[in-house]
Amino acid sequence: MKNLALTGLLAAALLAGCNQQKTTTANTADAKELPALFDTYWEEQAKLFPLAATAQGDNRYNDQLPNDQTRAFRQSLAAFYQRYLTQLGRFEREKLSANDRTSYDIFQYDLQTRLDGLQQGILVGSDYPAHWMIPFSQFGGLPISLGQFGAGTGSQPFKTAKDYDNWLGRVHGFPVWADSAISNFRAGMRASVVLPRALVQKMIPQMRALVVTDPAKSLFYGPISTFPKDLAAADRPRLTTAYQQAIGQELVPAYRKLADFLEQEYLPKARATTGISALPAGPEQYRFLVKYWTTTDKTPEEIYRTGRSEVARIRTEMERVKAQTGFKGDLKAFFEYMKTDRRFMPYKSPEQVLSAFRGIQARITPNLKKMFGRTPKTGFEVRQTEAFRAASASAEYNPGTPDGSRPGIFYVPILDATTFNTTSGMESLFLHEAIPGHHYQVSLQQENESLPKFRRFAWYGAMGEGWAMYTESLGKELGLYTDPYQYMGALGDEIHRAIRLVVDVGMHTQNLTREQAIDYMMANEAIGEQGATAEIERYMAIPGQALSYKIGSLKIGELRRKYEQQLGPGAAGKLREKYPHQNGNHFHLNAFHDELLRDGVMPLAVLERKMDDWAAGEK
Repeated sequence: MKNLALTGLLAAALLAGCNQQKTTTANTADAKELPALFDTYWEEQAKLFPLAATAQGDNRYNDQLPNDQTRAFRQSLAAFYQRYLTQLGRFEREKLSANDRTSYDIFQYDLQTRLDGLQQGILVGSDYPAHWMIPFSQFGGLPISLGQFGAGTGSQPFKTAKDYDNWLGRVHGFPVWADSAISNFRAGMRASVVLPRALVQKMIPQMRALVVTDPAKSLFYGPISTFPKDLAAADRPRLTTAYQQAIGQELVPAYRKLADFLEQEYLPKARATTGISALPAGPEQYRFLVKYWTTTDKTPEEIYRTGRSEVARIRTEMERVKAQTGFKGDLKAFFEYMKTDRRFMPYKSPEQVLSAFRGIQARITPNLKKMFGRTPKTGFEVRQTEAFRAASASAEYNPGTPDGSRPGIFYVPILDATTFNTTSGMESLFLHEAIPGHHYQVSLQQENESLPKFRRFAWYGAMGEGWAMYTESLGKELGLYTDPYQYMGALGDEIHRAIRLVVDVGMHTQNLTREQAIDYMMANEAIGEQGATAEIERYMAIPGQALSYKIGSLKIGELRRKYEQQLGPGAAGKLREKYPHQNGNHFHLNAFHDELLRDGVMPLAVLERKMDDWAAGEK
């Protein structure tokens, strides 16, 4: 359902843009002005999204928490994006340098996508694209991310007294945000734009977990429990009292209000259906979300067919590996054996699990130089996911900061170390979420100061997640997957992403139910009911996001094969400072990887254009 007032504003803005285009010849901008346009855009958007700025290491707005739940905020975004899209139209693309043309294409794509989302009532630019009538879910949104910021272990700094006071400024804004979110949820109830009941049932205990009677037991008390050594003694009593009051008088009441609302008002109105197609304008919104997450024009039907084909292909390879192990049962029985046999659950403590992941890092380190000429300067750590969100969390990567003040962090949820299964794809998971997946891609992008900031800190799931999934295919070249069970785990990760194409499209366009999707997932990979349920409910909460991994990795693999054929079988894997040409044309894998990551994430069509230019230069 569209916001008519917002649509009207957009129509006026677009008309102004058309009028501007008629006079573009007379008002053509000098190419030298383009970097200034990007800079001013970045400065303005940082004020609009201060939490994102903090996460990127920009600490100027660490005390701010704007209420992005208001109509006025959405209207200001529409005007903001259209203003910059109009200004971009004053530049003649063909007269720009190659790097500026790429920036032009990405900037135009991004602004238009955000405007298209707003027209459909979807806000792009917060945690993830969300309809304004569904402010958060069990998987993400401010009530969850606020805990990550305020625990003292996330991206919000707690080093000085000013840092501590800054956080209090954010806390003061949360009760107003929560009231506005409830108002928007109620608008959704009136318009039949509501979450599935199964998701709401998960949200209630998440909110309740942050309601405490003793402030010292709150997640938000973490910064007080871990005062930095050099914090002045005179500041400690004042800050302790202020945090106790903020927790008891602002945070706890706000989380209690959210929990009570969800349980008493929203849950009875939540829907029994699974997919977004059950909502007014749901099919149109899903098509937008598919385009947003894949950065392609692929139709849901085309993606569904690709998923079915990939599931069948990977199952065939799984059968081969099963035979290699000597297992006599069918694939389903093999999955059950891998899930339940105690030989695959050797750990006694969370620290042993974390140490195993650090061991994977140590094994691949000597081989990374064969595949990458450029590696990140940003530090890296493996940590356990915080307890308050572990039950609904997946393993994930949180980026570090370009200045090195915060490392990139690979978070691993460990509910019970004694049941943590080694066949879950530990090696492929590390390649994807950590090194050389997200840590290399995000860090190298952020560290590249030759890029405008809107590119240094951009995110496109199709390329970002596509790259991370592509790195899983490098396991054997990096010295992993020597154990058939670990390779089976990697195949499990691969088929998991192929399954996503089937169940995401199936749930949101073909009336596939939550239960049917869970059954399909369990039938085609070694995953338990609890894990499959969490995955399927994630896809229900963020339609289309799960498609980006496989679609992106298929494109990157396709590009690698294309350039291998065009440039010939070079000495791939040999490190060369400048990748010098030898006799004839050669494909160097490290050069391919470096070029792929050099300019950061971008829409897949823009990426292919850039890489084609690179390959032409290599010739």
